[in-house]
Amino acid sequence: MRRHEWHTLVTSGFLHADVAHLLFNMFTLWAFAFKLEQAMGTPQFVALYAFGLLMSDLGTVLKHRHNPGYQSLGASGAILAVLFASIVYFPTASLYIMPIPVPIPAPLFAVSYLVYSWYAARQGEGRINHDAHLSGAVAGVVFVLLADPGRAMEAWRQLMG
Repeated sequence: MRRHEWHTLVTSGFLHADVAHLLFNMFTLWAFAFKLEQAMGTPQFVALYAFGLLMSDLGTVLKHRHNPGYQSLGASGAILAVLFASIVYFPTASLYIMPIPVPIPAPLFAVSYLVYSWYAARQGEGRINHDAHLSGAVAGVVFVLLADPGRAMEAWRQLMG
């Protein structure tokens, strides 16, 4: 921020700490992107991904703006935007998360993940940017609320019976 290198809000999403980080992000994208892109259309899907990337990085920049040594990279915020938008589009779906051998209802996963990310971000330890995960997840839901409010209302009706 101090050097006004705003392009890094985007370019950081194309760098990963290691192969495992890249593979985990790509597996998650593979698991949710195709069905979601088919449902919302390619232009809107690309906009969702870009919105998730920018919002997750912007949240990180704002939180750590006074820490010149803070570093963050990866596409996790954008990937979480895709995952959470997918949950809004398909609220009755279940997710399989290794090594848990039973399906987890998507809304239960969403709430649990948000609580965990919020807690982990407050701990501030480790190499994982939980703030980017949290803001990316929220960005995915907000994107659907703004871009397709009818879909969001339908998801709410399905969840509430």
